[in-house]
Amino acid sequence: MVELADAVSEVARSNDRKDFDALVQRYHKQAYNIAYRMAGNHADAEDLVQEAFIRAFRFFGQYRRELPFDSWLYKIMSNVFIDKLRRKPKAMIRSLDQPVATSEGEVQFDVADTAEGPEDAVLSREMDSRIQAALDTLPEVFRLTVIYADIEGLSYEEIAEATDTNIGTVRSRLHRGRRLLRNKLKSYASQFV
Repeated sequence: MVELADAVSEVARSNDRKDFDALVQRYHKQAYNIAYRMAGNHADAEDLVQEAFIRAFRFFGQYRRELPFDSWLYKIMSNVFIDKLRRKPKAMIRSLDQPVATSEGEVQFDVADTAEGPEDAVLSREMDSRIQAALDTLPEVFRLTVIYADIEGLSYEEIAEATDTNIGTVRSRLHRGRRLLRNKLKSYASQFV
């Protein structure tokens, strides 16, 4: 009797693995696009997607098959992203004008010229880089909501599920996030006029 239970359990795990592999293939590109918008660079986006799929696989037995997989995955991805932000060390902010005391006396910071080179000037004029820079300045809750709604086209209900909030909160965050993004993009546009 124990052997039969073990065989049934093994078949169930094998079917789960096949189902999960199919879902990974179906949603990997979309998940990467969202992760890239969250993280702002390729390496962190890859790490975020990988960690989200690892957690999704680990808890795949708890996933309710009647619900959309992408919403469940985005909720996991949001949690992974927020966990990573919380683990980052807090930056110590120091004025560049203020000297630093060392054992040899006080030392002034030398500040490098931050003017763009020719290549950077061309790249900064591309719309995608401006949008990404503006997205990076948004607080994380607004950034996630704007990415889900305006870049990935998720419904309010799907965003609410992915971010573990209610629809009213999603609408409020989306409105405020869009307004912040619009203001930031206006300031970028005025730099090039």
